[in-house]
Amino acid sequence: MPSAESRDDQAPPRRGRLSKDIVLKAALELVDSEGLEALSMRRLAQELGCDPMSLYRHAANRAALLDGVTELVFNELAIFPDDPDWQAQLRRIAHDLRLLALRHPNVVPLLVTRPLSTPLGLRPLGTLRPLEQILTLLIDAGFAPTDALHVYRAYYGFLYGHILNELQEYIVDPDENEAILRLGLHHLPAKKFPHLRALGPVLADYDGDAELDQGLTILLNGLSTQLATGH
Repeated sequence: MPSAESRDDQAPPRRGRLSKDIVLKAALELVDSEGLEALSMRRLAQELGCDPMSLYRHAANRAALLDGVTELVFNELAIFPDDPDWQAQLRRIAHDLRLLALRHPNVVPLLVTRPLSTPLGLRPLGTLRPLEQILTLLIDAGFAPTDALHVYRAYYGFLYGHILNELQEYIVDPDENEAILRLGLHHLPAKKFPHLRALGPVLADYDGDAELDQGLTILLNGLSTQLATGH
């Protein structure tokens, strides 16, 4: 029978006294490294070197962990609702959110879909902060409240669509020089997909930052015109 000392040697190292912040940061680290499927109360306890039951003082269940991870990531996004240059602010937020998504790609599906499972007023406050602050930014810029909400929806719809598209860029062999082979486009029937195959070099040269900026220019120019004309 192993001694208490040998059992202690086999136990994972503890990170000190637990707190909600420590628990959620460890959960985010686990998701970043192994994906959402890896996150469970038992697995997180192993990572923290503690009894799984001790986690329930900081998160009621796995759903609470998911909400907390979502909130933690959104807290990394800085928004300044009192900035008088609303277009520059929206452009900066978009680029910052893109970089945030690239840092935490495994969390992106959670950011996009998790809020849908909870009524608006019951969501973690950190996940509602961007909505409130962008509404403030737009209303102070002169948009009517209802128009500001429409702008927010269009803005985030475009932004999430861009991020998901960028993260889905799939390269079969990054060392292959030929764009069609790198993107796997050679599997597509040439007669049925002539345009997609012809765009292989452009698709392979995808620049997420530049693509986002071009889309933002189109969106913000339209919004600026709407604000100026009142329509």
